[in-house]
Amino acid sequence: MITAKELATLRRTADLGDAQAQQQLGTLYLKGEGLPKDDKEALKWFRLSADQGNAMAQHNLGMMYYQGKGAPKNGSQAVKWFQQAAAQGSSHAQYNLGVILDAGKLVPKNDQEAMKWFRLAAEQGNANAQYHLGTMHHKGKGVARDDKEALKWFTLAAKQGLPQAQCDLGLMYNAGHGVARDPQKAVKWFRLAAEQGVAVAQFNLCVMYSEGKGVPQDDQQAAHWCRMAAEQGNAMAQLTLGSMLAQGKGVQENHVQAYMWFELALLQGNAIAHERRDHLGEMMNPTQIAQAQSQARNWKPVARK
Repeated sequence: MITAKELATLRRTADLGDAQAQQQLGTLYLKGEGLPKDDKEALKWFRLSADQGNAMAQHNLGMMYYQGKGAPKNGSQAVKWFQQAAAQGSSHAQYNLGVILDAGKLVPKNDQEAMKWFRLAAEQGNANAQYHLGTMHHKGKGVARDDKEALKWFTLAAKQGLPQAQCDLGLMYNAGHGVARDPQKAVKWFRLAAEQGVAVAQFNLCVMYSEGKGVPQDDQQAAHWCRMAAEQGNAMAQLTLGSMLAQGKGVQENHVQAYMWFELALLQGNAIAHERRDHLGEMMNPTQIAQAQSQARNWKPVARK
């Protein structure tokens, strides 16, 4: 926490035109540290610093316009400041430019340019850029599909702890894309992502335990990970958990709960859930069905790690 004396010195230095002090003062206003949070003041100080060529301030100013903080959202201004910061080597700005060019909403979509900026940021160690670069190679966007190259970038991002990269790396090992199929390594990466709360990874781990791939077959562990994903709203996990509860597989049989999960999966458009719910409903009385429907109406997703 900045002291009053340090803040006064920082403000005097910023008033005298020091770009670094202006950038720091803008950050304090943005975060509300030592000063009341004030996005307009943050924008003002970032602009003063950015106009002097401070790369961090240029990136921060781009983010303010991108997010509509301190001023209305302005895509052209966001891109302008990201480009200036990126040209100075800011990996965050390079990554954000890649995202914008890949999405094609603020500027015309350009996969080749997105690749260029993702690569520049990735080569500086930016984990998000490494993941996006891997995804572009895997999908063949802006470049010919190359699963070995995708695996390389997913691995670099995954080793930095990026959960999406860990999950996709698990999928690569499980399917044998760009590497020999290795269920044990797939489980390792699924688990790391699942423990960070990635619902898809949690469901994938459920499948691995259910089928005994890369781990000993274990219905209780399968049910555990399936529930984690289902409670976050993953439709396939909801369908699978419903089936496990209906059969008493890895969990205690509970038709009311099973019906509820089928109902929730159906609400997300899962057609199989419709058949399984109706089939289960034939074995339940009206009171049980009403209870399950009430639970489904009142259900809300929760983050699970």
